[in-house]
Amino acid sequence: MRSRSQIHQHSGAQLQASWTQQATSAMRREDPTKGADLARLIIGIVVCAVLGLGFLLILLLGALSFRGVGVIIVLLSLLPLSVIIGMVLWFDRWKPQPKLILGLCVLWGAVASVIIVFITQLTSIYALGAFGIDASGDVVGAVVMAPIFEEGAKGIFLVALVLGARKYFEGPLDGWMYGTLIGAGFAFTENLLYLGSAYDDYQSQGLILTFAMRCVVSPLLHSTFTGMAGIAIGLAARRGSWWLTALMWIPGYIVGAFLHGLWNGVATATDDIDPLASIAITLVFSACVSALWFGSGLYLRHEETKQTRLMLGDYANAGWLTHAEVDMLGTWKGRRAGRRWASQFPGGKTEMKAMIRAAASLSSIRERILGGVGGRTEIARERFELDELTQARSRLMASARMPARRP
Repeated sequence: MRSRSQIHQHSGAQLQASWTQQATSAMRREDPTKGADLARLIIGIVVCAVLGLGFLLILLLGALSFRGVGVIIVLLSLLPLSVIIGMVLWFDRWKPQPKLILGLCVLWGAVASVIIVFITQLTSIYALGAFGIDASGDVVGAVVMAPIFEEGAKGIFLVALVLGARKYFEGPLDGWMYGTLIGAGFAFTENLLYLGSAYDDYQSQGLILTFAMRCVVSPLLHSTFTGMAGIAIGLAARRGSWWLTALMWIPGYIVGAFLHGLWNGVATATDDIDPLASIAITLVFSACVSALWFGSGLYLRHEETKQTRLMLGDYANAGWLTHAEVDMLGTWKGRRAGRRWASQFPGGKTEMKAMIRAAASLSSIRERILGGVGGRTEIARERFELDELTQARSRLMASARMPARRP
């Protein structure tokens, strides 16, 4: 049976009364992670600025290169990146994560991971060459070297993110989204190079064919590969200690690198067969990978909404919410209805959004507490979010001129 301990019992009105248990504090509590959040924000802005300059440099070099069609090639490369970012934002609606982190993921993939891959792969080729091993061939480079170094360079940021900002790495859906964006950023820079090379070699025909195969048929490959590592880390982040969470990157990395190597192996093996057969095999494999990406995202988001209702049920049992409020704050339909109702009153929609945000945070915090993660800081965060929730409800009730009862 799941433990429901460690929740302060609310001493307000009856549990099943409508909009009851108005809990207010004599003094507003401060978020116990406020100082750490400020430090993370400063570091994030600095890193984002540095990587952002690198990204702008890539755009500029791309636009000025490739025999006068650089701007077109840059725009074509940006197209799948923009679509993937839009899809991730759609998946992120239940409990939105900071846009700064999402942006950092894209920039890491597009800039930092590309630089790391270039340096490590080139160093390894020379190091192996010193022992008489040729690692520069197409087969070894594509099937072995590329998956190992590319998935490592992309995934290392996931490890840094969960260790440095675990507050925002709350489960497998977060890991899946972060991995998706890192992979999409990496694919952007890679597409830029491949499209430019295709135009140099085969002019417009090569550019169109390469765009179709990479940006239309198989845009989700890198996102799926890196997403596997994100899911593994996210699962561990809910219940594991920091070292176990970091180590869980390894099985996700292995799965992603295997899929990456399998894709490159299939692409290499079909180079010398009938072009139509090669395209058919590519389409089938890409469809399978895309189905894995979409299926994973939909399943993880469904599980997160279900987990939210389950965790909020603990607060209802302790008197902080009614069970009707759990249905309202823990379902898409309930949230829409709540926002519509609250929008009738001055400032009501803002307060309802604050309640929804606090409820989503509480569900993640409760699961982490049950898993033994975070210690006293997590318990303090829980009490802070409970106060935020009840104060937002009191303000909403005051705006709606409904009776609010103090505990």
